[in-house]
Amino acid sequence: MEKLLFLDFDGVLHPSSGPAEIAFQKAEDLARVLVTHPCKVVISSSWRFHYTLDELKERLPVSMRDLVCGSTGDPHFDKWPRFNEIKNYMIERNIIANWRALDDCFIEFPFYCEQLIVCNPNTGITDKEVLLLNQWLR
Repeated sequence: MEKLLFLDFDGVLHPSSGPAEIAFQKAEDLARVLVTHPCKVVISSSWRFHYTLDELKERLPVSMRDLVCGSTGDPHFDKWPRFNEIKNYMIERNIIANWRALDDCFIEFPFYCEQLIVCNPNTGITDKEVLLLNQWLR
């Protein structure tokens, strides 16, 4: 079964608050996982509303760019917005996949969402999340 990683940026690839100079400072940590265990990546970050898919790919490490296959669509303005955006993406494309979301905002997902790998918004991805991703991708 296909594996999809839905990727947030703020609070995952860099702390959610801080100077622009630290943007994407943790992207290489994720890239190292995906080089060893590749999977398709879908951008679920709100950055998708401000940049084209090609512009978003350019911000990622070169080793990750070809793994990015799209971005989630229109925003969802109800309960669990990010979760529903992911579900809509999969329904619209008739995708059945083993998926995970790497995100810092747990309130955008149902409490029981086993697919969510939560990052601390103050640090972004750490060894803990890297370990969880590696376990899933094996």
